[in-house]
Amino acid sequence: MSTTELLRREWTAFRRPGRLIALAAAALTVIALGLLVSLNSHSSCPGPCPAVPVAGDGSIVSDRFWFVHRDLGREGGITVRMTSMTGTITYPPPKHDQIVSGLVPWAKAGIIIKDGLRQGSRYAAIMMTGGHGVRFQHDYRDDVAGGAGGVSAASPRWLRLTRSGDTLTGSESADGSRWRTVATARLDGLPDTVQVGLFATSPGDLTLREVGLGGAIEEVRFTQAVGVFDNVTVQGGAPGKWDSDPIGTMNQTDWEKLHNASGAVEKDGVITISGTGDIGPLSEEGTRTVENVLLGLPVALIVLVIVAARYGTRTAREAASRRVIVARAVVVAGACFVTGLVAVGIVIPAGMAGMEGNGFVLPSLPVATGARVIAGLAAVLALCAVVAYALGVRLRRGRSAIVIGVALIAVPYAVTALPLLPDAVSAWLLRVTPAAGFAVKQTMVAYPQVTAHYAPSAGYFPLPGWAGLTLLCAYAAAGMLIAAGRKRAGEAGRR
Repeated sequence: MSTTELLRREWTAFRRPGRLIALAAAALTVIALGLLVSLNSHSSCPGPCPAVPVAGDGSIVSDRFWFVHRDLGREGGITVRMTSMTGTITYPPPKHDQIVSGLVPWAKAGIIIKDGLRQGSRYAAIMMTGGHGVRFQHDYRDDVAGGAGGVSAASPRWLRLTRSGDTLTGSESADGSRWRTVATARLDGLPDTVQVGLFATSPGDLTLREVGLGGAIEEVRFTQAVGVFDNVTVQGGAPGKWDSDPIGTMNQTDWEKLHNASGAVEKDGVITISGTGDIGPLSEEGTRTVENVLLGLPVALIVLVIVAARYGTRTAREAASRRVIVARAVVVAGACFVTGLVAVGIVIPAGMAGMEGNGFVLPSLPVATGARVIAGLAAVLALCAVVAYALGVRLRRGRSAIVIGVALIAVPYAVTALPLLPDAVSAWLLRVTPAAGFAVKQTMVAYPQVTAHYAPSAGYFPLPGWAGLTLLCAYAAAGMLIAAGRKRAGEAGRR
C-alpha cells in the first residue's frame, strides 16, 4: 500500500464523530473565550484620553518629557554642562509610607534634537541617566553607552549634540575641553528646521509584589527627575528666549500639583527642568493583546492531549505496525494543526478588532508577526498531540497517558501563564518541558533600556520561538522513536 493510500485510510479511520466533535469543541473554546474577553473589555479615561505616541514605523512608543527648546537649522548644535541630576520616588517598598529622594535607573536628563513637538517624531539625544551613566539614544529603540558609565548622576558632566544635515552626533566631556564622541546617528528625511533643547523625564518605579506560591505581579509608582544645566550654548539656532513645553500629558499627579510641578525655571543662566515619563520603546508591544485573546488555549490543549493519547492507546492495542503508527501520528498532527489554525486564525484578528471597537489603542501587530503566531501555535498544538499520541502507544493505558501528557505539556503552560510560581521556576519549566514550544507566540521584546517584568506570567518566554519549537520537536521525535521501539521489541519477543 502506498503512503498516500495509507494516510487516506488512516484519516478515514480517525474521523469518527466523537473525535471530530472534540476537535471542534477545542477550537470553539479558544474562539468563544477570546471573543468573550475582548468584547467585554472596555477602555475609558476620566476625561479625554491622552494621545498615544506612534513612531514613524507605526509602533506605539513612550514619548513623554519636559522640553525646553528652540529652532535649529540644518547645521548647528547645542553644548551644556549638566551640574546635577536628582529625583523623587513616591512610596517605594518596603513600607510604602514615605516619599523619598532618588532616581530610578533609567531616569534621564540631557539634550535632544527632535523633529518638532509631536509625540512619536524622530529624535536623537545624549543624556545622563539615573543608574547607567551617559547614553546616546535615538528613534526609541537605539541605545549606546557613553564612556561615563560609572559616573554618578550627581557629578557634573558636559554634553554636546550636533547636527549636520541628517547626521546627529553626541559627545561627552568631563571638563568641557577634551571631548569624546559617544555615537552618531543618521535620521534620513529630517526637515530643515527641527527643535533643539534640554529635557528631563523619569519612568515609573517598577517593583514586584509576591503572590501565590512565590509568583510576582508588577506595581509601578510615580517618579520625577530634575536636571540642572548651565553654560548652555547653541550654534545654528534661532535667537531669543527658550520655549518650554511638555511633550505628552504632565502635571496630573498630586505630587506635581501640590509639591513640585514638572516644568522649567531659568535664572542667571541656570536652567532647572523637572519631568516625568520616558522616551523609548514599549517592551510589551503586542503581548497583552495576544495573551488576552488566547485564554482558551490551555483548555483546547487539554482536549487535544486527551484525543491524541486515547488514539495512541487504541493503536497500541490493535498491534499496529510501525508504518501504521507513524501514519496515524501524521493524521493526528494534521487534524490538530488544522484545529489550531482555524481557532487561532479567527480569534486573534477578531479579538483585536473587538478590543479596538471598545476603545483600546492596540500596539501594531505586523502581518508577518501575526502569521508567525498563528501558524506557530497551530504547529505547536500538532506537535503536543504527537507527544501525547506517542505516550498512548508506549503506555497502552489511556488514563496513564492522559495524566502524564497533561502534566508534562498542559500544566507547565497553564501555571506559568499565571503569577503563581516564582519567576525562576516558571522560566525553567518553559526551558525543559514541551510547553517551551509556546514561545512561538511571544511578541514581547526585552530592551535593555526599558525596565519591565520580563517573566512568563507577563508574556515573556525565556527561550526564543525557534528554540522552544526545536525543543518540542525533539520531544515529539523522541516519543515516536520510543513508541516505534516498543513495537520493534514486541515483534522480536513474538519471534
